[in-house]
Amino acid sequence: QVQLVESGGGTVQPGGSLRLSCAASGNIFSINTMGWYRQAPGKQRDLVAVITSGGSTNYADSVKGRFTISRDNAKNTAYLQMNSLKPEDTAVYYCNVDSYSGYRDRTRIVSWGQGTQVTVSS
Repeated sequence: QVQLVESGGGTVQPGGSLRLSCAASGNIFSINTMGWYRQAPGKQRDLVAVITSGGSTNYADSVKGRFTISRDNAKNTAYLQMNSLKPEDTAVYYCNVDSYSGYRDRTRIVSWGQGTQVTVSS
């Protein structure tokens, strides 16, 4: 029963910046990884960036050097700072969280956010 609330999407001109946020709530014991995926019209959902509990990161080649993923463990929140945005970045961005339940059985829970639209257009 993990809830993910995404925010920060919108429309921006090429070269602009946006910062996405993903706040996780519920009965969470721990969060392993937090990640961002995106899905453009007519295309599959692909990984954009992921960050582990220890702060290790991985990025899609298409966003390296432009996007930065981070997390605030005290707030159970992940961020995606997107700079130098390109029209090709236009997509619905989804937050993903791999966590363990705060209930005694420590069930693994994979959660998805509702998606937030990012549009890069002049």
